[in-house]
Amino acid sequence: MSDGQRATGRPAGLRERKKQRTRDALLRAALDLFTTQGYEETTVDEIADAVEVSQRTFFRYFAGKESAAFAVQEMIESRFLLELRQRPAPEAPFEAMRRAVVCSWNSIGEAIEAIIPVELHMRTYHMIESTPVLLAAHMRRGVALEEQIAHLIAEREGLDVGRDPRPRVAVAAFCGVMRVTGQLWGHGCDGTMESLRDLTERYLDQLGPALAGGWRSRPAGAECPRRPAADPATAPYTAERAASPHTA
Repeated sequence: MSDGQRATGRPAGLRERKKQRTRDALLRAALDLFTTQGYEETTVDEIADAVEVSQRTFFRYFAGKESAAFAVQEMIESRFLLELRQRPAPEAPFEAMRRAVVCSWNSIGEAIEAIIPVELHMRTYHMIESTPVLLAAHMRRGVALEEQIAHLIAEREGLDVGRDPRPRVAVAAFCGVMRVTGQLWGHGCDGTMESLRDLTERYLDQLGPALAGGWRSRPAGAECPRRPAADPATAPYTAERAASPHTA
C-alpha cells in the first residue's frame, strides 16, 4: 500500500499493491546502495538497474535520491502527525504529543519492517548523520516538522502561534527529546524497534521532571514533591503550566 494508505490503514487494490512493491524494491535498493557505497557515489541509474526498471520508473516514485533517503522517515512523521490530529481535545499538549508518538509506534515498526529490515533502517540513520548534504537536509526537515507540529498544537489549544510562544517552545522541547532518543538508539547495541519505543517512552517521561528543576534534591524518575497552590498570575511557567489548555 502507499505511504498514505500505510498511515490510514486503508486496503489497497491489486494495481496499487503492484506499484507499492515496485516502490518498496526501489527504496530497499537505494538505501542498500547508499549505505554500502555512499550516498554521493550512488546514481539513480544504479538504483534502477538493481531493480531492473528504467530511470523513468524511479522518478515516478521519488523526486530524487534525497527523497528516497528520507522516505522511511517521512512515513514515520506522517504517522505521528495523523495520531496527533486524532488525540482527544482535553489532552494537554505534552500529553497529546507523547501519546501520539507512543500510539504511532504501536504499528510503525511493523510498517517499517514491511519495507526494509530494521538493520537497514539503522544503517540509513548513520548514513544520514555522516553525509553532510543529507545532514543539512535532515536539519531543514526537522525545522519544518517542528513548525507543522507547533501549528497543530496551537490549533488544538485555540492559540495564535504567531503571538503565543508556548506551542513552539513545547514542541521544541518535545522534538529535542525525540532527537536524543533517535541518536542513542542509532548508536546503541539493541537495534530493535521495541528498544526504540522503550527508550523514547523512558526519555519522554523525564521531560516534565527535567523542566521542573530541583535535580539535586531527588534522583531521576522520583516523584516531584507537591508544592503549595500558587497564584496563577505569579506562578512560574513549569512544563505542567505550559501544557495546560487553561493557562492564559
